Amino acid sequence: MLGTATLIAKEKPNILVFLVDDMGWQDTSVPFWSERTSLNDTYNTPNMERLAAIGTKFTQAYACPVSSPSRISLMTGANVVQHKVSNWTLNKDQATDSPSEYLTFGGWNNNGMSSEPGIPSTFYSKALPALLSENGYLTGIIGKAHFGAIDTPAADPLNIGFDYNIAGHAAGAMGSYFGEQNYGNKEAGTWDKPWGVPSLESYHGSNVFLTEALTLEGCKFMEKAVSDKKPFFLYMSHYAVHAPFVEDIRFYQRYIDMGLTEKEAQYASLIEGMDKSLGDLMDWVIDKGIAENTIIIFMSDNGGYTVGRGGEAAQRNYPLRGGKGSCFEGGVREPLIVYWPNVTKPQTENSTPVIIEDFFPTIIEMAGISQYTVPQKVDGVSFVSALKEENMDMERPLYFHYPNNWGERREDVGIPQSAIRKGDWKFIYSHETGKRELFNLKNDISEKYNLINNDQYQQKAKELAKILSNYLRSNNATMPYYKDNGEKVPYPDYNN
Repeated sequence: MLGTATLIAKEKPNILVFLVDDMGWQDTSVPFWSERTSLNDTYNTPNMERLAAIGTKFTQAYACPVSSPSRISLMTGANVVQHKVSNWTLNKDQATDSPSEYLTFGGWNNNGMSSEPGIPSTFYSKALPALLSENGYLTGIIGKAHFGAIDTPAADPLNIGFDYNIAGHAAGAMGSYFGEQNYGNKEAGTWDKPWGVPSLESYHGSNVFLTEALTLEGCKFMEKAVSDKKPFFLYMSHYAVHAPFVEDIRFYQRYIDMGLTEKEAQYASLIEGMDKSLGDLMDWVIDKGIAENTIIIFMSDNGGYTVGRGGEAAQRNYPLRGGKGSCFEGGVREPLIVYWPNVTKPQTENSTPVIIEDFFPTIIEMAGISQYTVPQKVDGVSFVSALKEENMDMERPLYFHYPNNWGERREDVGIPQSAIRKGDWKFIYSHETGKRELFNLKNDISEKYNLINNDQYQQKAKELAKILSNYLRSNNATMPYYKDNGEKVPYPDYNN
């Protein structure tokens, strides 16, 4: 247990969602696989260990291949196939797809989400913080937002229901991690779009690392909520561990001494700095006597970044294949840990497959909200029953859709793909080539052995292709077009 507490808001729990940017499933000393790997012994995340020791670790949790789609699914409960913000967003009315030799991309909601109807290329929806605010919560975002393009409503998180916003804006990365460099702003006291981090002027010119500055602001937000005697929803959304990689000097030397390369030592130091933030927030709720009424949810927004890491990039998410920008497991499987006082049992592990849009109904249920109305369809399913160690549907289909070109390409990263996971089976369809792949994740977590041409599994492949195609059709899913004939890429069951 976190510690003895005096309940501040007995009727509603505080909810702290701690979201990390680009953190892979194996970027931690907490093993999320049946085996411990060398990566688990490389990274030092004692506070993740501490959280896992008191809560539930989900070993099969998923998000989207890149940032904006995951964050909008979390905020709306909608799968990417419905909300159609399928790639990262930045400038108004401008898609971010890199050019492709074979495909043209378009039609997706490149302006992000919107709380206002009628904004072109946006997903009109009511977001999680708006519902929580209406039900008595003080809501705050500290850190990365990435919900809407510049000069669209959701570029400012206050427009989707947050009461407080520190450092959240349209861009999905920071100009600098260093206070000495004003977090990417040219001059102290200014804000330079798109990459300068806003709202941290009091730290400009200091030696306070960005991760630490956001942590301090998170504590200030919780302090206000406690002072106001209101339950809080804190969306602690770190820019770490997003590139460009630099050393968090507090931890960097440890990894150099271990023999890591400069880039890998920088990355590991960012991981440990993020973990220190988690520990500091946990300590704060203990010190303030609210630990027994505070839910903590730890998650990452997409798979670990591999392309720019150097060296054996394919091994950065071992045993998983691929990384950020891919529908293979390395691009979408995430570390998820949940602590819910008096609900989760200490040091439990759950293999239920869950996905990022499930956060919306789960948090709504945690907050005790039984009735609400939103314009979007909630695709997510609450995993409260799994937290209570009750049965959830282990065969529920999970859908992944990336009809885009991330731009940072490798054989198994940055590929336009659609995929479905159902039970132990995973079916993946490549938009460029029409290649179909079938894997049994229970036997082949690394997705090495494509069973698509094995006669024994033909029916399974056709079944999954049909379920995925029907889902894409029913949501009028965005698909790319072939450059050579102008035709839309067919769904995966085409001529099957």
